[in-house]
Amino acid sequence: MEPTVLRPKPMPGQNREGEGGQGPVRRPHAAPRRGRRPRTLLLGLGAAAALLLCGIALGIAATTLTGTGGPAGPTRQAPPPAPAAPTAAAPPGAALGVEVADGEKAGALVVAVHVPGPGYTAGLVRGDLVLQLGAARVDTAADLARAVSRSRPGRVVLLTVRHGSGAYQQLTVTPGLVT
Repeated sequence: MEPTVLRPKPMPGQNREGEGGQGPVRRPHAAPRRGRRPRTLLLGLGAAAALLLCGIALGIAATTLTGTGGPAGPTRQAPPPAPAAPTAAAPPGAALGVEVADGEKAGALVVAVHVPGPGYTAGLVRGDLVLQLGAARVDTAADLARAVSRSRPGRVVLLTVRHGSGAYQQLTVTPGLVT
């Protein structure tokens, strides 16, 4: 008997020299044969179709439950935004160049002063409370807007103001034109 240690072993899948055609060669680590590809392809396509149909069914169920069926896009339009309540703008004509809101008590609270502008020139500052414009008493921001719209641009008007410190002051203001 010959020692097997000195003889090279054949590679897997190769025939030994003495074994010519004894049938198919066994390949333990080789990839599967091509005969299984059509079956795998059909199985994959079937799984993809099933997932697609499940997704469509879930989408239909979701739109039915939420009531958002119909064409894409908003079905209900939101109401238009309400005009800003804190500010009252004078109609075209005369302007003081200030933004006002209703005060806690009587008067129009100056929220912002436009620079440059008639209110800034007269000495109005943020936090002032406008109590009177000319002969018109000002209880709300709308009252101030009406009084300013009745005044003539370029004519001096007396303005009664209470500052944030509590001091009262009478200022002269010349309403300007809205451009």
